[in-house]
Amino acid sequence: MPLYEYQCQECGLRFERRQHFTDKPVTVCPECEGPVVRLIHPAGIIFKGSGFYVTDNRSKSPTSVAGNRKTEEKSAEEKSTTKTEAPSPPAGESSKA
Repeated sequence: MPLYEYQCQECGLRFERRQHFTDKPVTVCPECEGPVVRLIHPAGIIFKGSGFYVTDNRSKSPTSVAGNRKTEEKSAEEKSTTKTEAPSPPAGESSKA
């Protein structure tokens, strides 16, 4: 028998009722007798068995590669910018050509 959660629209009380699928939903709050709505929650999903891994039946893509691509790209950019910078002249010398 499923467990349903309801919330009163007037007093905000949340309560649960164990009901059959064929039972009519609760429409009145047990505390203040105000109108209630049934709350919907996402169902929990458990994947069991083979075939649910990232490496199964997938092509090579940036998201399936181990590691964080953003940090790899940043480190590559930092390396390229440090190599292309012009060296500073030694102290005491002018940079006139």
